[in-house]
Amino acid sequence: MIKIILLTAFALCAFAFNSILCRMALRGGEADSIGFTLVRLIAGAVTLITISYFFGKGTQTAGRGNWISAFFLFAYAICFSLAYLALNAGTGALILFGSVQLTMILFALFRGERPGVLEWLGLATALGGLVYLVLPGLSSPPLYSSALMAVAGAAWGVYTLRGKGGGDPLALTTGNFIWSVPMIAVASIPFFSQIHLSNRGIGLAILSGAVASGIGYTVWYAALRHHTSTRAAILQLAVPVIAAGGGILFLSETVTMRLWIASALILGGIGLTIFGRKV
Repeated sequence: MIKIILLTAFALCAFAFNSILCRMALRGGEADSIGFTLVRLIAGAVTLITISYFFGKGTQTAGRGNWISAFFLFAYAICFSLAYLALNAGTGALILFGSVQLTMILFALFRGERPGVLEWLGLATALGGLVYLVLPGLSSPPLYSSALMAVAGAAWGVYTLRGKGGGDPLALTTGNFIWSVPMIAVASIPFFSQIHLSNRGIGLAILSGAVASGIGYTVWYAALRHHTSTRAAILQLAVPVIAAGGGILFLSETVTMRLWIASALILGGIGLTIFGRKV
């Protein structure tokens, strides 16, 4: 049980730091969205290939992923970076994982998983918080960026579901990252002349790809074996709170009252859902 908790906690913190690292690079002009994503996915692939060589099954690992999962990984990563041009770390993470939750819950319902009354109440509360966050108003985030982040969340939700119970987490994640590199390389061609990366921007993208993404996703795949689709979706809603805290600490971002209220509703929904599975 302790191992599961530690794996899950590490993965959730890694997800949050992806938001912080990306926002840090884009806000400071250290990188553009396309360049950041390109370096991020390449760094993730190189790191995982290296880890697989020493701790996995060598050359057999690279073939474990597939292009469909890799496409959803690519779609998540590119929409994620584009959205963070105008969103702060906490708000972006809240929209991202709200969308993840909705995607995974809908899939769970489609597969016949039936939440209890308290779980339904928790889900409604959490989604209500997300809707409240993006309602038009002076402090609401830009709609275009919010929509991009919602698409990123849906892609991540599908990617997560495809990895649940799919075999060796390291092999799967390594293969998916390898498959995603040609996709981002081709997508970068029309924007090649606009790519801008400072040394610091490259460093932030490498940290995001190697540690927060490559290692983080491998750990998440390992933790997924011990969670239902419903619980996995709800647990990920803790990430925005971690990201918001990191945004304040590392980026000097401010948290609006709207974000506080939305976060309280979403975290309350998490608590209700987790408690609901025990009664």
